[in-house]
Amino acid sequence: MRHIISILMENEPGALSRVAGLFSARGYNIESLTVAITEDATLSRMTIVTSGSDAVIEQIIKQLNKLIDVVKVLDLNDGKHIERELMLIKVKASNTYRDEMKRMCDIFRGRIIDVADGSFTIELTGSGHKLDAFIASLDQSAILETVRTGASGIGRGDRILKL
Repeated sequence: MRHIISILMENEPGALSRVAGLFSARGYNIESLTVAITEDATLSRMTIVTSGSDAVIEQIIKQLNKLIDVVKVLDLNDGKHIERELMLIKVKASNTYRDEMKRMCDIFRGRIIDVADGSFTIELTGSGHKLDAFIASLDQSAILETVRTGASGIGRGDRILKL
């Protein structure tokens, strides 16, 4: 089963590699990983998407909690949460594709953020399923390049990952 693990950790050199090393040393796969500084400059928040049984996820969380740099760990799948992913996609925008790309962008509530000779760069935010659906709806020969961030997630309501 797919799980989103949110980690609050000290913003220190090597912290990211220790977490990634924990996964690789035990043979766990990371489907996506995002990390950035929080409102507190001494802390970073890491979001890892991984798959495994409940027992495997429980073991991962126990191992993460043992790392010195890790302050707090939360499996977002244990409660209600919101997840989003960002995609930048560069598509052909020649006369043949121009109107179709504008229309698809509007349908999926994307934004054209760059216009060049013969191409558009579109920004799209939403669930992974929405981004997959956008890609599937396009003529595959029109796609020039795709970049995705991977999932970021936050608990709903009072569910907070904070000191």
